[in-house]
Amino acid sequence: MSDLLNIGASGVRSYQTALGTTSENIANANTPGYSRRTARIEEVGRTNSIAIGQTIKLSGSGSHVTGVVRASDNFRQAEVRSTGSDFARTATGVAWIDRIEGALVGNQLSDRLTQFFTSAKTVAADPAATAPRTVWLEDAASLAAGFASTGRALGAAAVEVDQQGKDAAQRLTDLSASLVRVNQGLSRAANGSAPQAQLLDERDRVIEEMSQLVDVAVAIDSYGRATVRAGGNTGPVIADVEGSAIVGFTSNASGAVSIYAYRNSTTSSIAPQGGMLAGLVDGAGRIAAARDRLDAIATDFVSQINDFQAQGRTLTGVAGAPMFAVGTSPTDISVALTDARGIAAAAVGEGTRGNGNMTALAELRVDAGWESSFDDMTTENAALLATRRAVQTAQGSIHSAALAARDSVTGVDLDEEAVNLIRFQQAYQASSRVIQVARDILQTIIDIR
Repeated sequence: MSDLLNIGASGVRSYQTALGTTSENIANANTPGYSRRTARIEEVGRTNSIAIGQTIKLSGSGSHVTGVVRASDNFRQAEVRSTGSDFARTATGVAWIDRIEGALVGNQLSDRLTQFFTSAKTVAADPAATAPRTVWLEDAASLAAGFASTGRALGAAAVEVDQQGKDAAQRLTDLSASLVRVNQGLSRAANGSAPQAQLLDERDRVIEEMSQLVDVAVAIDSYGRATVRAGGNTGPVIADVEGSAIVGFTSNASGAVSIYAYRNSTTSSIAPQGGMLAGLVDGAGRIAAARDRLDAIATDFVSQINDFQAQGRTLTGVAGAPMFAVGTSPTDISVALTDARGIAAAAVGEGTRGNGNMTALAELRVDAGWESSFDDMTTENAALLATRRAVQTAQGSIHSAALAARDSVTGVDLDEEAVNLIRFQQAYQASSRVIQVARDILQTIIDIR
C-alpha cells in the first residue's frame, strides 16, 4: 500500500513541475530571447537482488523529474547571428550614405551653382547696369552659403559617426562583461536546472546583440560557456570564462578608423566584417571621400573665380578684388566683395560697357566643370544608395527567414502549450486520485475487525 501512495505522490510532484514549466512557457511566449522548456519526466526504477552480486531493475516506483530541457539549435542560432551581422552592417552603411545624400541634395548646391552662372550672363548682357551686378553678388552669397552648409553637414556626419562608433564600442564592452558573468553562472548551475536554462537564454541573447555590433566567432564548451572573438575566427577574444576586453573606437578627419580590444595589458586590432561597426567604418570612409571631393571643387572654384576677378576691370577701370574669402575649411566660403561696381566684367582695355571678362567666365564654367563634378558626385552617391538599399532588403528577408527557422525550434507555440496544460492537469488529477484510492484501501483495511 505504501508503494501505491509513493507512486501517486511521485506523479503529483512530477506533473506539478511539468505544469509549472508549461505555465512558464505560456507566460514568456512573447519574451525576447526566451527558449521553450520541457520538464523531462522519467520512471523511477527499483532494483531487487536475485542472487549474490546480481540485481534486476523492476518497475513500479513512480516517476520523477530528471531535469528541465531547453529547446535549442546551435546551428540555427549561429545562422541568426551571421545574417543579423550582415544586415546590421548594410543597414548602418545605408544610413550614412543616405546622410551624404541629404547633405549633397538638401542644401541645393547644384541649383545655386547654376543660378550663379545664370546671373553672370545677365551681367554680361548689360555690364554697366547696377541691378544685375547686385543680383549676382546676392547669388554669389547664396552659393557661398550653399558650399558652407554642405561642408558643415558632411562635417557633422563625420562627428556623429565617431560618436556612434564610441557608443557601439562601449556597448560591446558592456555586453562582453555581461557574458563573463553569465559564463561564471553557468559554471555553478546544475545541469538540467531552470537556472541553467535561464542563463543559457541570457547567453544567447547577449551574443546575438554582440553580433549586431560586430561579426563574432563563438565557441561553446561542455558547460554551455561561450568564448567570443570579435572580427571572425582570427579576431581577438573579447569575452570568455576568465574575463572580458575593453573595446575602443577612434577615427580621424581623413576617415581612417581604428577599432581595438584591450585585455590583459595587450591591445589587439579588430577588423570587423559585419555588424554596426563595419557599417560605421564604411560610412566614415564614404563621408571623408565626399568631403575631399567637395573641398576640391570649392578650392578650385574660389581660386579660379578670384583669378577671373583679378584679370578683368571694374566700372572704375581697376583690376577686380577677390570675390570670395575662405575660412578655416575649404568650404567655409564667404563673399569678400561688397560693392557691385567692383565686379570685373570688362576685359583689359575695354570701357565701362565692356563684357569681355564675363564672356571668358562662360568659357571657364565649361572648362572647369564644377557643376558636372558636383552632379557626378551626387549621382554616384544616389546610385550607390539605391544598390545598397536593394541589398538591405534582400538581407533583411534572409535574416527574417533565419529568425523564423530558429523560432520554429525554440519558440513557444501557445496551441501546443494549451494542449500540454490540459494533459498535465489530467495526469496531476489522476495521480491525486491514485493517492485517494490508496487512502481508501488503507482505511478499508483498518476498518476490518
